[in-house]
Amino acid sequence: MTRTARLWSLVGLAGFFLLPWYMVPGGFWSFGWLGDLSGQGASAFVQALGGRIWLLGPGLAALAALALASLRLSPVTQARGWLLAGACGLVLLAGQGLLILGNGPRLAALGEVSQPGMGAGAFVVAIALLFVLTTGISALGRGRGDAFVTGLVGLIVSLVGVFVFYPMAFVLVQAFELKGGAGFGLSEVVPRFFASETWSFACLTGRGYCGPAVNSLVLAVLTGLGTTTLGLSFALIFTRTDFRAKPLLRVLTILPIITPPFVIGLALILLFGRAGTVTEFFSDAFGWEKTRWLYGFWGVWLAQMLSFTPIAFLVLIGVVEGISPSMEEASQTLDANRWQTFRRVSLPLMRPGLANAFLLGFIESLADFGNPLVLGGNFNVLSTEIYFAIVGTVADPAKAAILSMILLAMTLGAFVAQRTWLGKKSYATVTGKADNGQHASLNPGLKWACYATALPWAAFTLVVYLLIVFGSFVKLWGYDHSFTLQHYKQAFGLVLRNGVHFTGSAWDSYFSTLTIAAISAPLTAAVGLATAYLLVRQKFAGKDAFEFSTMLSFAIPGTVIGVAYVMAFNFPPIELTGTAIILILVFVFRNMPVGVRGGIAAMSQLDKSLDEASIMLGANSFTTLRRVILPLMGPAILAAVTYSFVRAITSVSAVIFLVSARHNMATSFIVGRVENNEYGIAIAYSTVLIVTMLVAILSLQAIIGRRRLRRTDRVAV
Repeated sequence: MTRTARLWSLVGLAGFFLLPWYMVPGGFWSFGWLGDLSGQGASAFVQALGGRIWLLGPGLAALAALALASLRLSPVTQARGWLLAGACGLVLLAGQGLLILGNGPRLAALGEVSQPGMGAGAFVVAIALLFVLTTGISALGRGRGDAFVTGLVGLIVSLVGVFVFYPMAFVLVQAFELKGGAGFGLSEVVPRFFASETWSFACLTGRGYCGPAVNSLVLAVLTGLGTTTLGLSFALIFTRTDFRAKPLLRVLTILPIITPPFVIGLALILLFGRAGTVTEFFSDAFGWEKTRWLYGFWGVWLAQMLSFTPIAFLVLIGVVEGISPSMEEASQTLDANRWQTFRRVSLPLMRPGLANAFLLGFIESLADFGNPLVLGGNFNVLSTEIYFAIVGTVADPAKAAILSMILLAMTLGAFVAQRTWLGKKSYATVTGKADNGQHASLNPGLKWACYATALPWAAFTLVVYLLIVFGSFVKLWGYDHSFTLQHYKQAFGLVLRNGVHFTGSAWDSYFSTLTIAAISAPLTAAVGLATAYLLVRQKFAGKDAFEFSTMLSFAIPGTVIGVAYVMAFNFPPIELTGTAIILILVFVFRNMPVGVRGGIAAMSQLDKSLDEASIMLGANSFTTLRRVILPLMGPAILAAVTYSFVRAITSVSAVIFLVSARHNMATSFIVGRVENNEYGIAIAYSTVLIVTMLVAILSLQAIIGRRRLRRTDRVAV
């Protein structure tokens, strides 16, 4: 503990004395601040000597922690000292950042002072003081006295607090605003929350439309059930059958999540719209009346099923693979047939995966913005109502905040229901013991049920994506099908003269998007899987509340997240608007829950005896995580990295308010082309992105590899 506290104290002092405390022009990595060490690029120590004495507090706290680590004191005294030094330093750092803004202090007593946003020095000192504090906590015996565990808990709690709760507070506080701008209060919150126009059940009686809350809830439940069913069917085909076209099926299962916004909706309109290809065929062949059935509940549900089934599949395939064949063999040895073995043994062991797949589908449906916007028609849902409350002709931030609270309440309800259904049973099947690795095959009835469910859906997916590719090579999809390459030339033109010159209009956004996605994806996976490790493997106070808090950013529509980040990070103490960092952060904490849920589902199958054996052999928690648990988490890692990478490329609602001229994103570019009626360029760009992400996903799969839990992964015939 002493060595850890000393190390982090020295890191904090280095940040205090050597690094620029405030944000510097051009960014930290331009190193332009090295030529301005007495100005804005100065360290906190130099700034304090220049009159900003309030900056001394964090530095003195780090110095006190170093002194405690160097003195010969009792372990309890040292631990309490580190705890006090870290806490006081963080309070002083946060206090001076929140009270003194760029345009002056919040309190008149502070005088005429101001300061810019915090920079690299403040970040390093804050991290160092946080780990000094957690080291003190572990030295007092909390977290089983493991500095790694307490440090990880402290880090993730702090990150969620700063980048989820802090920005969301700026939006949710609007829910308490009184009408007419007469201040804030509680008198109007409950009436607005339970407003009849929001919770109307009129559609169930045939007397009108249901309210957006009812629509969202019904849609989310059916989407969660549908995506989980399809995801399980695909996972069983991959792991329990000898289906020959598995590589093609694998590609078709991941295509929807690598599709840019509005493309699926546009493809469905051109297929099933009033003038769509399929509609015209049935009208001409059978005399069926052309209707607008696609614009409403069924159209949105169909698009969401296409969009979110891959998430369920990515979660469930690792869970299905993780079931030990020895348990299935034991069942068959006791004269159970293959159906009884699946129903009584295999399926119950899949419950964590099924619950997490449903929860993700449910929450994704609630927060989905693009599909209801394109196909919703008169079918209003909460996400679109929130969007129009923010950007409509008459902005109503209080209404948007109330509707966001309803979304959070639904998410909390689904979360509690999931925890209740799973209970406290053990689902561990990977214990480290050897087995022959032969999974029980499916009985014929179940196998053909999976085929009948998954294969038509895969064929439908293939048709949709062939149409998307076709649309990129015609002049005007749906009207003029003359072949052309003009859309690709405009977007991705190249000139090979004295080198390669990228003349296409899409190149800047393409390279920016790939760079930001490549940075955010591993960070998202790391934060998500580390959180899953804490939730499954560790015990600490407030764990249930902590687990729910990790789902908040996923439940709120991306539009609200984007607005919240603009409101929170457009001024000191954390000033990030217009930078690439804010885009990376919104992707990390928006997509983190997928890594958390996938990690929980996969880690629930790993028996804790694996950890105990490692620790008994002298390994600490970090070594056990790195050498034992992570190698068994291949599918969860692949799911987290894959999903976060593609969502960083395809997300539109969360970034539409955050892009800048220097950091434009592909989805923003596509939306701009759609608004200008340049559909060909938008579809061509989408096709290039789909191919790019498909290559990236297959490369990730090859790099991470397939998890080998046993000597062979054959399926018993």
